[in-house]
Amino acid sequence: MTRAQLDKQPDEVAAMFDRTARRYDVVNDVISLGQVRLWRKAVAAAVDAGPGEIVLDLGAGTGTSTDAFTTLGARAIASDFSLGMLRTGVRRHGGNALTGQGVPFIAGDALRLPFADDVFDAVTISVALRNVHDTAQALREMLRVTKPGGRLVILEFSHVTFGPFDMVYREYLMRLLPKVAKVFGSNDDSYEYLAESIRDWPDQPTLARIIQESGWERVAWRNLTMGIVAMHRAFKPA
Repeated sequence: MTRAQLDKQPDEVAAMFDRTARRYDVVNDVISLGQVRLWRKAVAAAVDAGPGEIVLDLGAGTGTSTDAFTTLGARAIASDFSLGMLRTGVRRHGGNALTGQGVPFIAGDALRLPFADDVFDAVTISVALRNVHDTAQALREMLRVTKPGGRLVILEFSHVTFGPFDMVYREYLMRLLPKVAKVFGSNDDSYEYLAESIRDWPDQPTLARIIQESGWERVAWRNLTMGIVAMHRAFKPA
């Protein structure tokens, strides 16, 4: 088995990301044509974490996104179920086995989060919810660990809203993306899975409905880069 399948068995997905950890951030920057940096800024602005708040960055990978949540004085925890990603993140943050310069890196499964109820002011997950075996269960777990009135911000690949561009994008996604990943030294089989999982993922209104049915309220979304990704925001009932 060299890649995960669309049934998203956790051990297969985790092993796949373990193999891609070393080059993951570089390849993502290249294949998104730098857009991933703008997406991270948009997520940080939507989370809007202030002094004294605690943010859970779920599916954080190497923690590249986590630092953005601490700029206004909040505390942030990076959590992922890929130990390879976490180890790479700790090394890049110059830390020891548990932390990288003050950012805790905690191994955790989105379906069984290792945190108590009502802990976080905000929970965010970027381009990782799509890789979870049970989307609704993961959303319920995020709800459990969020404080009443707290917020959820999801960034995920979605459905392009501009018809003429959609054909070009899908051609790039299915044919060129794995080849680009291979050129830059990453696991091209993993990016075949990435392309297929993006194509298989529900559109913006469908994901919004799943979020609401999982217990969140005031669900809304905003398209970024013509819908290549969408950012969904919701709140835990107070």
